[in-house]
Amino acid sequence: MQLEKTKTRIDILDVIRGFAIVSIMLLHNIEHFDVYYFSDQLPSWMVPLDKLIWDSLFFMFGGKSYAIFALMFGVTFAIQLTNQEQKGKPFRARFAWRLLLLFGFGVLNSAFFQGDILTIYAVIGLLLIPLTKLSEKTLLWIGAILMLLPFEWLNLFYALKHPLEKINDPVSWTYFGKMMEYIPNESFINTVIGNLTNGKIGVLLWNWENGRFFTILGLFLFGFILGKRKLFVWSETSAPFWKRLFKIAIIAFIPLFLIQKYLDLLIQSDIILRSVMTIESAWTNFAFMLILVSGLTMLFQSNYLQKKLMYFSYFGRMSLSNYIIQSIIGSSIYYGWGLGLYKYTGATYGILIGLTLTVIMGIFCKWWAKSHKQGPFETIWHKATWYGSK
Repeated sequence: MQLEKTKTRIDILDVIRGFAIVSIMLLHNIEHFDVYYFSDQLPSWMVPLDKLIWDSLFFMFGGKSYAIFALMFGVTFAIQLTNQEQKGKPFRARFAWRLLLLFGFGVLNSAFFQGDILTIYAVIGLLLIPLTKLSEKTLLWIGAILMLLPFEWLNLFYALKHPLEKINDPVSWTYFGKMMEYIPNESFINTVIGNLTNGKIGVLLWNWENGRFFTILGLFLFGFILGKRKLFVWSETSAPFWKRLFKIAIIAFIPLFLIQKYLDLLIQSDIILRSVMTIESAWTNFAFMLILVSGLTMLFQSNYLQKKLMYFSYFGRMSLSNYIIQSIIGSSIYYGWGLGLYKYTGATYGILIGLTLTVIMGIFCKWWAKSHKQGPFETIWHKATWYGSK
């Protein structure tokens, strides 16, 4: 019975990761992998359909998929740390080396797609090493404070004192605007240089402006606690936890979402609205992410649905490989050095391309899993992580 629980725990984590990687693939395709270019050559009937697809996908996955990955990052660290401690082996120094390797994978990914999150995870992940020596209660408090976006509250207090002050566009937009100097370029080298310099600065600024540095660490800590408590193992303890969390997340999400929809009508000051929107959006996305994770965890307990959901596990077992491979393929499809389809496709074409890639990658992942325990990049990461260990 214990073996079955352990296996289920691994499977549900793979399913959740796989679900996140598929949703990211779909989002990235309608975004043209960060090229926000809206073609005027599309048929008129497709324009409202594009908007419906865009709004629907961002409602479902925008700001939630990255949060799922951050949560799973913390869970994975807890599992690895616990496993090594049970063997009497230190792991924190090895984890730091593992993060350095992840940073390298992130740089590779950034060369193709400036919106890479791996480098950010690698740097923020270092904070897990000292923080996770604290008690769970302390970690919960730290995580909660981080999810409140403390720095943005300072911006809001300033805005409340200066409600009539005019605001400029976010600084990150300046860098994103410069993308069109190299994305349409047919030179792959120029695209790589642009992504790793201008693009990377823009992405880092955007994450800071939207409070992501705080929420990512908060989610890491929450995931760590979930992993330490083995709450992804379905049991008499975890079952009521997930059911209760699902209900609380729904109760929190509904008013947060309604408030978000009407914030621009409730707040007339632009400077106040920006800060409130940043804070409120983070909370709304967090609540919906919890609905997705707890919902998937509970649905997975049904034998019928478990077989269906296991499709995502093939993606989840090699999520790192999927994340990098989709960036390489997406860049070659939409950027100027490749097919340059950003000029001709909207959200409708993007979702069709994304679904096609999902099917192709699903076939590849399933085929790869027949003869390999890990994906290609996961294999490199694992072997390099444990290089020199006995």
